[in-house]
Amino acid sequence: MWMTDRDLEGWTIAFDLDGTLVDSAPDLIGTLNRLLVEEGLPPVSMQSASTLIGSGARALLVHGFEAAGAPVERAQSDELFDRFLVDYAAHIADGSQPFDGVVETLERLAARGAILVVATNKRSDLSELLLQKLDLARHFAAIVGPDRVSARKPSGAHLKEAVTLAGGDPERAIMVGDAAPDAGAARDAGMPCILVTFGFTPVPVETLGADVLIDDFEDVEEAVDGLLSDFYVSKALKF
Repeated sequence: MWMTDRDLEGWTIAFDLDGTLVDSAPDLIGTLNRLLVEEGLPPVSMQSASTLIGSGARALLVHGFEAAGAPVERAQSDELFDRFLVDYAAHIADGSQPFDGVVETLERLAARGAILVVATNKRSDLSELLLQKLDLARHFAAIVGPDRVSARKPSGAHLKEAVTLAGGDPERAIMVGDAAPDAGAARDAGMPCILVTFGFTPVPVETLGADVLIDDFEDVEEAVDGLLSDFYVSKALKF
């Protein structure tokens, strides 16, 4: 049974955004397809593009142009990238939704004293806009994109600095994500890593070296408890 007496006081849990907290595929791929049509190219399927979401807008644009057999130089242009961002901001929460169990889990973790922070490779302003529109921003002490830290994931510096910005201790933090940048950043930062199996990853999540894999977001809390149990047992054995 979960405890509710602030037993997570002093711990920070860092969450990836796209594919971990929020299913943002409908709006990201919606923007991609609108731009492709404007460029005279066919739209792509949700299935073909969704695993690239964690790689950013440019990767999505390149995929769309490659799928149509069009020159990728145009996909890599700053002008098209800027149009992508403008369109995406205008439609950022048309179809995006938190995954099942997100709100309830965040509320339980906060009630137990955990500091919650978002550590994402999505630009901070877009991350804040999305989370505000979905009424999720209120759960987090900080929302930290790559523009607010010294390095992007998979650098551990991103996680350490995000945790610090949230008022936490990087030595007492856990990463929850869905893809290789999350696992790599956690490993580089020396943090335990929980990965969800329902996110956006182009390679099998089972190969990424997570400490714990979970199939449902509501299992985050149990996974955190298991990791902390191991932490305290390990600490006790040193004395």
